[in-house]
Amino acid sequence: MRIGEVLKLTPSDIYERRLTLKDPKSGREQEFIFIPQRLADRLKDYVRQKGIQSHERIFPICYEAAREMVAKAGSVMGIHLRPHDLRRHAATYTSRSGVPIEIVSKVILRHSNLSITERYLGK
Repeated sequence: MRIGEVLKLTPSDIYERRLTLKDPKSGREQEFIFIPQRLADRLKDYVRQKGIQSHERIFPICYEAAREMVAKAGSVMGIHLRPHDLRRHAATYTSRSGVPIEIVSKVILRHSNLSITERYLGK
């Protein structure tokens, strides 16, 4: 999942453990991703606590603001960090945890071709 797609999420895009991404980078009309139950519950609680309406964005910030937040978190840790680094780390961690590369490729990274994921993960 790309950070720009996350920033467009609304409460109506959450259904149980599934998030609907509208106008994803792939060019499709929409895509679905599945998240852990614990994360889904926390996201729903956040929406409830903040009183976010079904049509409102959950994270009403632009990509540039999100990029700056990630960079600032990196500087606190003494490293150069970009949103794409978080995507790569999540994919690498998942792969090294034993999740088949086909799942990492198609479900997590949503790559169209397995060879892209293999290059991405350095395998």
